[in-house]
Parts: sequence; structure tokens; C-alpha cells
Amino acid sequence: MDTVFSFLFEFLGQFFGSIWKGLKALVVGIGSAFDFTKYIDIIKNSGSAGMGWGVGIFFFLLILALLVLIIILVVKAIKKSLKNKTKKADQATLVQEVNALNKEVMKLNLEKDKILSMKVSQIGLNPNEISELTGEEMEALNKNGEDELDGGSRFYKLTKVDERMADHVDPEFDKTITLPEICDRFRNFACSRMGLFYEIKIIRLFLSSFASTRLLILQGISGTGKTSLPYAFGKFIYNDAVIASVQPSWRDRSELFGYFNEFTKRYNETDLLEKMYEATYTEVPYVVILDEMNIARVEYYFAEMLSILEMPSRDEWIVDLVPSVWDSDPKHLEDGKLTLPTNMWYVGTANNDDSTFAITDKVYDRAMPIDINTKGTPFEAPDTEPLHLSAVYLEELLDAAKEANKVSKENLHKIEMLDDYVIEHFRLAFGNRIVKQLRDFVPAYVGCGGTEVDGIDYVLAKKVLRKFEQLNLSFIRDEIDGLCDYLDELWGEENMGECKEYLRRLQKLV
Repeated sequence: MDTVFSFLFEFLGQFFGSIWKGLKALVVGIGSAFDFTKYIDIIKNSGSAGMGWGVGIFFFLLILALLVLIIILVVKAIKKSLKNKTKKADQATLVQEVNALNKEVMKLNLEKDKILSMKVSQIGLNPNEISELTGEEMEALNKNGEDELDGGSRFYKLTKVDERMADHVDPEFDKTITLPEICDRFRNFACSRMGLFYEIKIIRLFLSSFASTRLLILQGISGTGKTSLPYAFGKFIYNDAVIASVQPSWRDRSELFGYFNEFTKRYNETDLLEKMYEATYTEVPYVVILDEMNIARVEYYFAEMLSILEMPSRDEWIVDLVPSVWDSDPKHLEDGKLTLPTNMWYVGTANNDDSTFAITDKVYDRAMPIDINTKGTPFEAPDTEPLHLSAVYLEELLDAAKEANKVSKENLHKIEMLDDYVIEHFRLAFGNRIVKQLRDFVPAYVGCGGTEVDGIDYVLAKKVLRKFEQLNLSFIRDEIDGLCDYLDELWGEENMGECKEYLRRLQKLV
């Protein structure tokens, strides 16, 4: 046992003894550094006391200033570290408080619905009286034990659509008009009937975008007619646009489709859902305006729509509304599901300022952005009447334009070369989705009266080069001139104006 203790004492003594010697040497070293008597002896022994005193004091002050600076930097670093830790802790606390408040709000809403249902049952109103107060009929227990309306439906608005559209007959559509004529007639209608002035290029972009995607994004400065354009188109086709004013609180799909209230056993339908359902009865095109769409995060409330509308088969454009089926459900709901109408397009308006969120690539890649940054120049137009237009016929025109005006092999080869150039110099690629949209959009744009090169120019500027904003602009600044020269080499100096104008604007931001 003594041998073991002797071993441990010697072993640990070596470790702790070495540490002690190091600390002792450090203290001795620091003490020696500030041993002024030795400095005085050195100066006296130097043989030049006058100059020695001056030089010694100078270097001593210099070393002292350096030590003070080191201490100040260390103190600041410690304070900054503590401040960052405190800030992170405060942010975490705020997030927890917000989550707790959200839960409390949900609980209060549930309690409110529960109290309301109890009050309604206590006052003994009959269904007709309750309908006058709420705009909807009150559910009553059916013989299966489910809360279902006597002779009504849990989908009040959709059931009313069934009643209203039961004998609906579409008007006689104009099936002889061409795409260029639709563009010109719409432009003249907006001017003569609504006092709105748009360049013909904007009209062509707007209409040809219908061929490539279901979501359009109109962006630009305020007051240029972003909301007015789809609104005027609704007036032009005898079917007013549905305006959904996006709110900052929008966070999920219930803002678009509504939700089922478990307490009242009613489905809270939105105006948009009502119009979606109404569109299933007709061939008339429907336009939905998502006004100020980026005042909330688009990828939150519109995420499901982005996924559904990208499905290749329209039979897959299905939204689940309720998990169960009641006999009184609306006619066009199957198993509690609604098939999205194929005659509806969604147009979002977006402003880029401090009060809005940036629209993410996920949204931009699936949409067609159209910039409206200038007010239209007034012009004289003949009085032009609205048009009875069929969505089926419009899609037939767009499909025929795709077939007749396919992007030339020469331009497709140039696009591939440009893709290789962008990958090599900017580490970005076009992506299959963008190429597909280009193949759909450009022929439709040509069919509306534009040119193939202008259509390609617009898609590349708004769908590809826009991604450069995510890069380090100071890093790519010198590469931009080379890209502009390469565009000139591929398509000529007189073409690709949108792309080159955008790239020059990026250079100025650096």
C-alpha cells in the first residue's frame, strides 16, 4: 500500500509541481517586468545616463500603452460576448412568449366558439331566425348523430352556389377572335371604358403568361396599375376579378379555403373558396387578385397551392376540405375534396419595401413575374365593348400558339450555351422548370404579337438573371461586362435589352 501511495505522490507531484513552477515563474516574470530598480541599474551602467533615461522612459510608456490597449480589447471582447449571449437569450424568451400567446389566442377562439354555440342553443332560435342573424342556418342533430342542417348543408355558401347555378347556361362565347385581337381589344377597352393606359407589351406579357403558369406576380412601384390590370381584365370578360386582400397575419391555407368549425359543425367558407366552387359550373375565365401578396410570407399561406398547381395532371389538382362526407354536402365535392377549377388564374401584386417580405425562389420559380414600373402613356382608343371569352377556347388558342411557334432549335442551342456560360462564371443553372416555362411562354408571346427573341429576353431576365441578386455583387461585378458581351455575341447588340438593362442596374448597386 505504501508503494502505491508513494507512486501516486510522485506521479501527481510531478504534474501539479510543474504547474506550480509555471505559475510561480509567470508571477516572477511579471514581477521582473515591473522591477524598476533593475531598469535604473541598466540605465546607470549604460554609460550614457541622460539618453538612457529618455529612451527608457519612452519605451516603458510605449509598453505600458500596449498593455492598456490589450486589456481594453480583452474587456470589450468579454462585454460583446456577454451582450450577444444576453441578446440570444432575450430572443429565445420572446419566441417562447410569442408561441405561448399564440396558444392562448387559439384557446380563446375555441372558448368563444363554444360559448357562442351554447348561447344559440339556450335562446331557442329556430333555423330561419338564426339565419337572419348569422347569414347561415343552424345545424341540428341528424338521425346518425352528426351535426347536420335540417334540409341544409354545413357548406352554406357552396350550397347556395349549387342553387344559383343549377340552371346556369354559359353565354354565347366569341370563338373566332385571335390572341393579337384579344390583346388589342383589351388594351382599347381598358383605355376607353376604364381610363387605364397600358403598353401593348404589358398586355402581351399578361395574356401569354396564362400559357406557362397559373400564378402571375405583378411587381413594381406603387401607382402603376398593378392591381388595376387584372381587375380590368375581369371587367373585360364579363366576370369581375376576385380580390383577396392579403393580411400580415396570414400563415396557412385556411386564409384561402376556410376551415371546419368543430363546435358549430359548420365550414367557415371564404369568398375565394366560393368563387373556386362557382368556377366549376362554367367556362368563363376567373381571375383571383392576391393584393399585396408579400405583406405576409407567400410560401406559408400559398404553399399547398404551389404544389398542387404544379401537378402535371389536372385530375390531381385536389384540395382536402373535410375528412368526412355528409349527404347534404355540395354537389361538386367528392369525398370532402374539391378539384380546383381549370379556368382560374391567380395574380399577385407585390411591392418591395420595408413593410413586406421578400418573395422566395420557391415562389418565383413557379410564377411568371411581370414588372410594371412606369405609368402608361395616354392614347386615343375607340369605344370597345367587353368580350364573352371561354377559358377553354383561350387555352386552345394558347396551345395552338405553342404548337405553331415552337422555340427555334437555334435559339434553344444558344440558351444551352448561355446556361453553360452562367454555370462557369456565376455558379448558377437555369433548371428544368424554367426551361419548360420558357418553351410554353415564348410561343404564346409570339402568338400574341411579340417576337421570339423578346420573349426569350424577358424570361431570362426575370427568371434567371434575377437570381444574381443572391450573389455577392462586388464579386460578380467584373463578370457582368463579360456576360453582356456574350449576350451580344449570341443574339446581337440590338437584342436582349431586358437582360442587359438588368445587369447594368446590378452593377450600379455595388
